[in-house]
Amino acid sequence: MEVIYCPGEHEDPRPGRGALPPRAWTDRTDAKQLRLNGDWRFRLSPTAAVPGGDDFAKAAFDDDSEQWSNLPVPSHWVLHGHGKPAYVNIPYPFPVDPPFVPTENPTGDYRYTFDLPKDWDLNSGKTILRFDGVDSWCKVWVNGTLLGTSSGSRVPVEFVASTALRAGANILAVRVHQWSAGSYLEDQDQWWMPGIFRDVTLLHRPDGSVGDHFVHVSYDHETGAGTLKVDATPSGRVVIPELGIDAPTGTLVSVPHVKPWTAETPRLYAGHLVTTGERVSLSVGFRTVAIEDGVITVNGKRILFRGVNRHEFHPDTGRAVTRETMLQDVLLMKRHNINAVRTSHYPPHPHFLDLCDEYGLWVIDENDYETHGFEQLNWQGNPSSTAVWKDALLDRVGRMVERDKNHPSVIIWSLGNEAGPGENIGHMADWIRRRDPSRLIHYEGDKTCKYVDMYSRMYVTHAEVDALGRRQEDPLDDPELDKKRRAMPFILCEYIHAMGNGPGGQAEYQRLFEKYPRCQGGFVWEWIDHCFKKTTADGREYWAYGGDFDEEIHDGNFIVDGLLFPDRTPSPGLIEYKKVIEPVAITYAGNGQVSIYNNRDFASLDDLIFTYKLERAGRGIAGGPLAVPAVGPRQTVTVPLPALSTTKDEQVWTITAVLAEDTKWGSAGHEVAWGQFAATEAPHRPLAPTLIAPVVDKAAGVVTVGPAEFSIASGQLIKLGQLPVHGLNLDIWRATTDNDRGQEYFEGTCWADVWKEANLDKVKHRVNRVAVDGNTFVVETRAAAGSYNRGLLTTYTWTAVEDNGVHLGVKAVPDGDWGDMVLPRLGVRVGLPTSLDQVSWYGYGPGEAYPDTRTGVKLGVYNLSVDDLQTPYVFPQENGSRIDVRWAELAGLSGGLRVEGAPLFSFAARRWTTEQLQAARHTTDLVPGNQVWLNIDYAVNGIGTASCGEGVLPEHQLRVAETEFSVILRPT
Repeated sequence: MEVIYCPGEHEDPRPGRGALPPRAWTDRTDAKQLRLNGDWRFRLSPTAAVPGGDDFAKAAFDDDSEQWSNLPVPSHWVLHGHGKPAYVNIPYPFPVDPPFVPTENPTGDYRYTFDLPKDWDLNSGKTILRFDGVDSWCKVWVNGTLLGTSSGSRVPVEFVASTALRAGANILAVRVHQWSAGSYLEDQDQWWMPGIFRDVTLLHRPDGSVGDHFVHVSYDHETGAGTLKVDATPSGRVVIPELGIDAPTGTLVSVPHVKPWTAETPRLYAGHLVTTGERVSLSVGFRTVAIEDGVITVNGKRILFRGVNRHEFHPDTGRAVTRETMLQDVLLMKRHNINAVRTSHYPPHPHFLDLCDEYGLWVIDENDYETHGFEQLNWQGNPSSTAVWKDALLDRVGRMVERDKNHPSVIIWSLGNEAGPGENIGHMADWIRRRDPSRLIHYEGDKTCKYVDMYSRMYVTHAEVDALGRRQEDPLDDPELDKKRRAMPFILCEYIHAMGNGPGGQAEYQRLFEKYPRCQGGFVWEWIDHCFKKTTADGREYWAYGGDFDEEIHDGNFIVDGLLFPDRTPSPGLIEYKKVIEPVAITYAGNGQVSIYNNRDFASLDDLIFTYKLERAGRGIAGGPLAVPAVGPRQTVTVPLPALSTTKDEQVWTITAVLAEDTKWGSAGHEVAWGQFAATEAPHRPLAPTLIAPVVDKAAGVVTVGPAEFSIASGQLIKLGQLPVHGLNLDIWRATTDNDRGQEYFEGTCWADVWKEANLDKVKHRVNRVAVDGNTFVVETRAAAGSYNRGLLTTYTWTAVEDNGVHLGVKAVPDGDWGDMVLPRLGVRVGLPTSLDQVSWYGYGPGEAYPDTRTGVKLGVYNLSVDDLQTPYVFPQENGSRIDVRWAELAGLSGGLRVEGAPLFSFAARRWTTEQLQAARHTTDLVPGNQVWLNIDYAVNGIGTASCGEGVLPEHQLRVAETEFSVILRPT
């Protein structure tokens, strides 16, 4: 039988062929380099069997036909009109039949013509062709000569190209299959996007150039001494002028006094590795990573990770991120007090690690390995436990370690993510320990901690973190493994899932991390919303997520789970996180003194300036510098505050710590931390009702109470002064959040389902009684949802008060069987004229806040438009609540409304109803109506992080109970 076509080269589970051994990555060298990024010729075929076979790789091939077009490299072809991106979280988007993939396999052929510089020497040394990232499998030719193949999308591969190159013009041809055997190892929670998405570089390697080098360092925190040894092939010399080092490679050099590298003090020493053929720049950071007494230490001190999980993503270019974008990420992290990054779930572009070295971030560098889809198959055939995949996994982890081994910021190697257990995990761990014993090993999937150096979990509840902190977790069946694991440090490699409104419960987690030495912090999932721009038919832009590209299998908006919006604007969740993890704790110490605690592990507070501000009723009356003595790491000082004057108004101290001078990552005056506490409590001022009885006009069908006018028939408020109002009723519904729609710790109550099933979004109101009782107008109603006998007996009492106001008292009494229900919110909602588009308030802000997401807001007086009150979550949901408000005013061109708390309330104002917000799937679905809808809330339910994690903690839940609250309304 004649075999015409036999698929399978890209389905080989073994590593690619023809590549050079992996080595340390650097582009800071005096050897010649030629970047081959630019516009390449490109052709997409629907299957791996491309007509003409490999003919396109021939130098004489004509790529000027209509089948070919230009495509930028680096890029993903699906973002340039060749197919579409697809988002899946856990399942594979193709049938699971390892190592085989479907015949319907999009295949991209690339061709690039380039000229070698005239001074490029092809007669000595060698020339290497390097690809930093190709998704998912590639085959490479130069001038028709096959160089080799590669699998492993996010680790580099190098081929010797010397003999294939020629002076003048050269043709580089690359075939890329979207699906390959390697795809089974790359089932990360991200968009599937093929292509050559990182740099392509030609490297001249002169005779005697550096083949590989390994910088070994240590730091003795007791003596302040460091050691340095640089292994290199071939041998050469290590020169670090600042330290007076000029020594042969392979020599252990002791440095008596050296400043160590840490994420807080990222001290680097510039130097060179010099061989006979090359001069390579070095950035040396001295530090020692260890586990001591069951905790992770760097330079002898316990560290606390205030981290994030970072996928590489840009809304225009996907994972083809520029150096400017990488720097933007690092600056945003530093400015928001983040000190650590887990490179989920693959090694990042190597330049990102250069930035982490330079600016100071602890890094968990993660292997390009995840097989989460096998979990749905009970891990049958999972590569972690299948021998045929061993070489591929060792190849991947080796390429990561060798590439990144010289970065001081990398203190932990991670074997991968959500790839189940198996002996191949052990093989990778063993290889790393032999190659680099100076760093620790992480893998969350090793539940027994047989192979790793730390106990790592995801989305553990607060209660379990507390038990883990006391080393009182549930025991393992194996006593020896249990003893080993119980003695290990604990980290949360993923927690507080940052999806939509939230995450809640951040402060409670941080208190546990700071209470228990074993609990060394965590990494928020995740850094940024992964969305692409799309446009409606009428030209309005919105952010697209899973399912918006007609994927057959997708996981919807689960990709929208970042602390940054897709355009890298900080979300309220990031503002909260910055405050929760701030490195200075500023609290009231009593007796007119403030306590300043340095929460840093290594650095003093000498780089900060402290100021105070005293506000009375939200208005600043005093302020200035606050003299704070030297505060070392983990030390506390108390500082006296200025004397207070007597007042009947609420007074509040705000103490702020800002950068004293410009730094690499922030300008002088940048706010690092703050504390706020009462100077004098708000006095209780009893309500002063007027003695004016309601005026009943039966002929007109209205009742007047002070400035308020009501319908006798419905009891509804219809006018306040000259301001028409509409539909003031008890409101217990909110547009469900992503966290409402989640399940607590994957197994608990999905409150969105409970609320929907209980029809809380369809509450009807029955008027039972409308009456005048002395000086009070009383309306008694029953608010209840369809299909059930439960309701809330609600009494509204309206009383005129001084200064042209009306007091509204609301009493809600549960009626029927509510069980253990929690309510989304409890308050009243009212429609106002759309002209009321400006809002001022005295309460917490300027951003939104909920009971468990309120750490990052300050008490003050704020002014915003109704539009600016909204938080534009990619997937519309409840947002924009301002908490613990004393008063709020809505104003427009023709009057307005003032709401005063008795004493406090929360509010939200928007141009669409809650029902419209609930129905929306994208921001463009929200069309302003002819009302501004104001929610005046007694309370709202907390947020939690149940989209992937724990739900709302009990103390932040709004349980059904008899409730009374009141506000004062005044026309303005």
